[in-house]
Amino acid sequence: MPEGKSALVTGSLGGIGFATARALAELGCDITLNGFGTAEAIEARLAELRALGVHARYHPADLRHPAQIGDLIETTQAAHGGLDILVNNAVVRYFGAVERFAPDHWDEALAVNLSAPFHAIRLALPGMKAKGWGRIVNMASIYGLFATVDRVDYITTKTALIGLTRAVALEVARSGITCNAVCPGTVLTPAIDRRLRQEMQRDGTTFEAVEESFLAVRQPSRRFVKDDNVAGLIAFLCGPYGEDINGSALPIDGAWAAGRA
Repeated sequence: MPEGKSALVTGSLGGIGFATARALAELGCDITLNGFGTAEAIEARLAELRALGVHARYHPADLRHPAQIGDLIETTQAAHGGLDILVNNAVVRYFGAVERFAPDHWDEALAVNLSAPFHAIRLALPGMKAKGWGRIVNMASIYGLFATVDRVDYITTKTALIGLTRAVALEVARSGITCNAVCPGTVLTPAIDRRLRQEMQRDGTTFEAVEESFLAVRQPSRRFVKDDNVAGLIAFLCGPYGEDINGSALPIDGAWAAGRA
């Protein structure tokens, strides 16, 4: 079903975002990438997608600004003859206790993590409704299901994103459109990789040892969630077997949400 469709993935120049763009391209979707990166990195990503036989383009919208989100949706629709699949993946995150949390960091997190998906959805829905088909996937987090300390912006916005997902799903339930949230556990991002390597050098131990310690208080599987597996779940939701999954918050977390092992 995704073959011949068009997809926009925000925050898609690396990590889960690009893995998702690639998974959808492998199903035959034309792709719009979005995010911050060098011209060389952007062109390399586009070339990788185009090698799969689909049209791929890039839009530099800064998702802190609603006007730029509007241009992102409008030009994507114009370039691809509509927008069928919207994946709200872009995120910012900061760390710190509530009383020391910078207000500008809070405002930025609300803008990118929550308001940007709202604006993208509200602008994409009329076109999806006109076609009688659409798929919206919001990238929440395991931290949308429970909390931890020193991450008030991330926990608040990811929890609220699940609420947005449910509200939209009910409104579109009879329109041929679905809206779901995906809740990954810990993925080995560049930031986590750097953190673990710093701990490895500080403690004079192996990467495997610090990885085991890091995951021991998180995922019972004791392994990182793979980008490609998250992308595969999103591709499934956008395919023919995902049409009855709507309003869900789906963990992909090595049993983390199930409890401690």
